[in-house]
Amino acid sequence: MIYLDNAATTKMSETAIKAMFSAVNEVYGNPSSLHSVGQKAAEALQNARETIAGLIGAKPNEITFTSGGSEADNQAIISAARLGEKKGKKHIISTAFEHHAVLHTLNRLEKQGFEITLLDVGEKGLITADQVEKAIRPDTCLVTVMYANNEIGTIQPIAEIGAVCREKGVTFHTDAVQAAGHIKLNVTEQNIDMLSISAHKFHGPKGVGVLYAKRGIALTNLIDGGAQERGKRAGTEDVPAIIGMAAAFKEACENIENDSLKVRALRDRLISGISKIPHSILNGDPTQRLDGNVNFCFEGIEGESLLLLLDDKGICASSGSACTSGSLDPSHVLLAIGRVHDIAHGSLRLSLSAENTEEEIDYTIKAVREVVEYLRSISPIWRDLVSGKKEFVIKEA
Repeated sequence: MIYLDNAATTKMSETAIKAMFSAVNEVYGNPSSLHSVGQKAAEALQNARETIAGLIGAKPNEITFTSGGSEADNQAIISAARLGEKKGKKHIISTAFEHHAVLHTLNRLEKQGFEITLLDVGEKGLITADQVEKAIRPDTCLVTVMYANNEIGTIQPIAEIGAVCREKGVTFHTDAVQAAGHIKLNVTEQNIDMLSISAHKFHGPKGVGVLYAKRGIALTNLIDGGAQERGKRAGTEDVPAIIGMAAAFKEACENIENDSLKVRALRDRLISGISKIPHSILNGDPTQRLDGNVNFCFEGIEGESLLLLLDDKGICASSGSACTSGSLDPSHVLLAIGRVHDIAHGSLRLSLSAENTEEEIDYTIKAVREVVEYLRSISPIWRDLVSGKKEFVIKEA
């Protein structure tokens, strides 16, 4: 199989597997226990915390381990909202194409009396610091903007947005789940107050992540119980998974430059090949995007059929976020950049890693072309478009 769904999850690295396996056997104590076996686990937990903090320019006591990006997003947003509420500030700024972990949390807060402003991301899927600055009001308590979009891969000007928020005294959170391990992160240099990470996006284990919260930001508990994670996230820590995450993150960060060069070349080769398919369009900015992200819409076809036929040809792909794969609705991300419903339904996301090869990319280009041609050949909608009964939405250059 050719695996091109790395935005959904990545294969665990050998480094992470070895680190976890060793921890399962040797660091099995409860890190809250006072005996020597427990304290060995506590030391390993602290080492992992220091490793991750160092890789993002944070302090160890600013790192809280979570079950993944969704929990980290929820805790960050709710914490900032509650702090703002105490000061009479109940306005939050975000974008129209955030991950649902953000958007659904904002919807819940809106029902509790918060006012939400969702910025327009435009056809390329990008916002500007100027947009954020103009949207900030005296009662704004939080700006939350994802670092890189999980579907179309566009990368936002995080440092510039953070600088605006810092100047205005507004807390700034970024969902960096897709960026971590692929883009260099530094919370100090990029003016980030809160940041979310999930291990399985950079060849670490599933079910574990990180919330960075700048010192002085009081977190609101989502899980109450014991005193783990400085009393801000109850439950015995999954030490082997955390150790695996730290090992995977360290390896990914050390290899960012080399992997980026390889993956970007493969991405551009894939985009160039697929762009030759008639009435297709690339979603997102062609260059200001994640190195491994390719997202296209094809007129006259339906995305689910495309995925199933590609799977028959040995290619693992997706039509968008794995978190919404069971939904019949078109992607909210594609709708946010202006794609009409019929076009948004015919989407394909291919997300690469450094393990992919040129041969795999060339085979994928050929397979996508064949499948699109086949689906169009049996589509009454395509016949209407070709005959002129309907007008093409995606125009040829």
